[in-house]
Amino acid sequence: MNKTVQPRIGVQRQTVFMDISVLQTFVEVVRQGSFAAVARDRNIDPSSISRAIASLEKELGIRLFQRTTRKLSPTEAGQLYFNRIEPLVEEMQQAVAMATDVSHQPKGALRVTASVSFGLQCIVPLLPGLEAQYPDLHVELLLTDAVVDLLSDRIDLAIRLGPLADSTLMAQRLLRTRYAVCASPDYLSRHGSPQTPEAVSAHNCLRFSLAGYRSRWRFRDASGAVSEVPVQGRTIISNAMGLRDCAIAGMGLALLPHWLIDDELAAGQLQRVLPDYAVTATHFETAAWLIYPSRRYVPMKVRAFIDYLKQHLS
Repeated sequence: MNKTVQPRIGVQRQTVFMDISVLQTFVEVVRQGSFAAVARDRNIDPSSISRAIASLEKELGIRLFQRTTRKLSPTEAGQLYFNRIEPLVEEMQQAVAMATDVSHQPKGALRVTASVSFGLQCIVPLLPGLEAQYPDLHVELLLTDAVVDLLSDRIDLAIRLGPLADSTLMAQRLLRTRYAVCASPDYLSRHGSPQTPEAVSAHNCLRFSLAGYRSRWRFRDASGAVSEVPVQGRTIISNAMGLRDCAIAGMGLALLPHWLIDDELAAGQLQRVLPDYAVTATHFETAAWLIYPSRRYVPMKVRAFIDYLKQHLS
């Protein structure tokens, strides 16, 4: 007698389809540790971020975050999920960028960060020309002297000054940085111009507030001999443009980068002191660097912006 074999009823495998935007939201929340921070970046209500995460938790059937009044952190399951999903989200974002770049025209939002002084002096004046050349490119320029985390703040490109630190990020040199000690003609006529590096110690020096910048300046002569000179002064400022303006006003000697004072030197508002010496506060070999996340594919909008900066600043 033939028997009809009935299929066994077991646990059915559920196929989960997830919106890439929800996964991107999850990755950004883990990186920034805050619903509110992600909402601010996107200019939306934080409740929208909360609902997206709640929907993802419901779909996965796991709790992704531990929430307290002071802190938001991933659960153990949330951290494991983040570790696996982050590179996948990165790959999908790169795929979108590659597809968009087929048009051969840079487009979309480009988030750039730079120091306040460099941004105002060197980047902002270039924006009108950039907009005219690439009308579909929308630049969001974050000017801050703090070191911004490129991944957590979704930064496409950073311009950083000084020696290049070891990093997993990609870097290109935009321009070499040279420094000069300068002062206004009025200050030098009243106090005299120092003829040796050691004589700088007797002058009122306008000093940068960062540690390592306010207490000494380093001079190197043509033979390569280096002397470190202690400096003193009544005014300490955290912004290089402020130091430049005080120097123009005749308040003292200032140590400033060439990109900030070339026009003022040419116009006679400032005069270089000890021009036969190379001078710095930290390292003699410094530069402005273009920093971007380490990726196999650099989007066209980033490449176009880098080329534009090099064309006008290098």
